[in-house]
Amino acid sequence: MLAGSIWDKLVLFSVPLALTNVLQQLFNTADVAVLGHYLGSEAMGAVGSLTAVISLFVALFLGLALGANVVIAKHFGRKSPEQIVSASQTAAILALALGLGCLGLCYPLADHLLRLLSVPDDLLPLSTVYFQYYLLGLPAVAIYNFAAAMLRSQGDTTTPFLSLAVASLLNLALNLLFTLQFHWGVAGVACATSLANGVSALILILTLFRRRVFGLSLRFPKLDCAELREMLRIGLPAAVQGMIFCFSNVLVQSAINSLGPIAIAASAAAFTIEINMYCLMSAFAQAATTFVSQNYGARNLARCLRVTRVTLALTLPLNLVMSLAIYLAAPRLLGFFSQDPQIVDMAMLRIYLIVLPNVVTIFIDVLSGALRGYGCSLQPAIATLLAICGIRVVWVFTVFRIWPDFVVLMASYPLSWLATAILIAIVYLRYRRVVLLHGHRLAFSAK
Repeated sequence: MLAGSIWDKLVLFSVPLALTNVLQQLFNTADVAVLGHYLGSEAMGAVGSLTAVISLFVALFLGLALGANVVIAKHFGRKSPEQIVSASQTAAILALALGLGCLGLCYPLADHLLRLLSVPDDLLPLSTVYFQYYLLGLPAVAIYNFAAAMLRSQGDTTTPFLSLAVASLLNLALNLLFTLQFHWGVAGVACATSLANGVSALILILTLFRRRVFGLSLRFPKLDCAELREMLRIGLPAAVQGMIFCFSNVLVQSAINSLGPIAIAASAAAFTIEINMYCLMSAFAQAATTFVSQNYGARNLARCLRVTRVTLALTLPLNLVMSLAIYLAAPRLLGFFSQDPQIVDMAMLRIYLIVLPNVVTIFIDVLSGALRGYGCSLQPAIATLLAICGIRVVWVFTVFRIWPDFVVLMASYPLSWLATAILIAIVYLRYRRVVLLHGHRLAFSAK
């Protein structure tokens, strides 16, 4: 990451990471597809209504894990083995505490949380069952994301991908076994997901134990308060930024739920398709964060700026091609989830309004990722809060109240993306001047 050409290394780093992101999403895709085919639209809608709230947990874990990734990557850039060990052990404690804390807090309140989401009464029992079983696997989800972030800080994106590939195959097999053979229904699908998450986490834990550079073992790790503060300083705003996206989606999901089972099932089917494109694109933004972190730790500021430019140059045309391909293939892809023409038609409306304008999110993700690599995490989170959350909240409570229509609701996505991209671009350009000024100071002091 510290020398030579950038684009080829960025691609080699990003491809396994992109596949990992897609496989993570395929857990939910497999659940929705199996339920839609074998248990009907009611079971499919029950799980689909939880997509946004489950994304909240994932965003929290990913954001805080990103803080660990940035801190440890900087230590790799500085070639500081003792600090790598200290930061890795602190990240391990944070992951365990986070997973157990979310489980203990949310499990007793599962039914109340779903009522706040306006899940329809006829779907609530099935949704509650799935949600409670899913919550049991939260510690494994947290551990996996932190372990993957630690490995990425060293430049390894292949091991997290392979571990998740194994878990995805296991999840699909258990889904079919528990649904068709044992007839456990929604509970069986949720159990399969939690067990598969546990397997992927275990594989990465054993990998970290074998790599002595991280200093992890069966002994309880030591907490370094200074490293923890730095992880939280970077990770908390990143988590908040991701959760704001998800919170706004929870609000929109609540509005979708008010439109009935057809809208819920259609939105769930479309989401499972469109999110895979976002997973692929976000991998390059995550790669930019790690590349910038290592080079910033090595004080190679000019290369930090080049990483951002190369990432944008790679992802913009790729996003345009993928958006068009998904739009053209969507009618056939939706057939995997439902044969109901009403569901398919409404899902196509969502794909048209969300997938085609999705190119705007490239600027949000890449520029935010680069800023986090420098350790600047608060400003993009504030910009996201103002634009994404602000616009969607106002839209749901004003425009959607006047015109309670599915298309009107979906229009809030591209509008909020455009506003957020403009704000984050302004933040990045202002911070870029600071980086350049700092680089001139370093050069002057070296002379």
